[in-house]
Amino acid sequence: MSNLTVSNTTLAMGFFLVLIALGVGYREKLHFNKDIIIGVIRAIVQLTIVGYILKFVIRVNDVWLTLACFLIIVLNAGWNAGKRGQGIPKAIQISMFAIIVDTVITVGFLVVTGSIKFIPAQIVPFTGMVASNIMVAIGLCFRNMKQTFNDRHQQVLEKLALGADIKLASIDILRDSIKSGVQPTIDSIKTLGLVSLPGMMSGLIFAGVDPVKAIKYQILVAFMLLGSTSLGSIISCYLGYKQFYNEQKQLNEELFS
Repeated sequence: MSNLTVSNTTLAMGFFLVLIALGVGYREKLHFNKDIIIGVIRAIVQLTIVGYILKFVIRVNDVWLTLACFLIIVLNAGWNAGKRGQGIPKAIQISMFAIIVDTVITVGFLVVTGSIKFIPAQIVPFTGMVASNIMVAIGLCFRNMKQTFNDRHQQVLEKLALGADIKLASIDILRDSIKSGVQPTIDSIKTLGLVSLPGMMSGLIFAGVDPVKAIKYQILVAFMLLGSTSLGSIISCYLGYKQFYNEQKQLNEELFS
């Protein structure tokens, strides 16, 4: 096993790297130092609390506590993804639905196939990885969809005037939005092992696991994230684009004012 340890002193010394970022921000007048400080404080507090909670949940190893952690993760992810779709009606509801369905399918598939066990030490980390990546993908989808509907507003009106239904009038926007959500995952997969050694693989190697076994787990994670971000992007986009139309199948002009 690895002898890697991180003491409080080590963490305090590591804070020097944060000071570098603050120094760059101050020198270049980037005006993000306040965000960095708030982000660092939140990260320390949140991770410390979560660490103690996970320690308790893993020790107890209770099904209901595990499900509660699962639910908390996906609801938080859905809420944050929905906020990134500000201006799109029902964005939060759509995000929560997409993330819950997608995470249940993905994590459930891993459990059924025996890839992971239904224990908190495995369910909670995998749920976090899946939900967080879907959250980012949905946020990108919503952002692209809103911007593209604004940019192609006249084109959509012309298609509708020529008799196209709302799906046909929006299909190019749908495809572009889905692609925007999935593309970052595709790009990251292309560089696995060449540029990046992701967290799952690095963590297992730090823990003393055979690198070949760690690679297998990382490949599994790559498959998991590619499938989940694709499904999450499709669900959110196909539910989201309808919000740009009213009950008469016309563009909701209030969203473009």
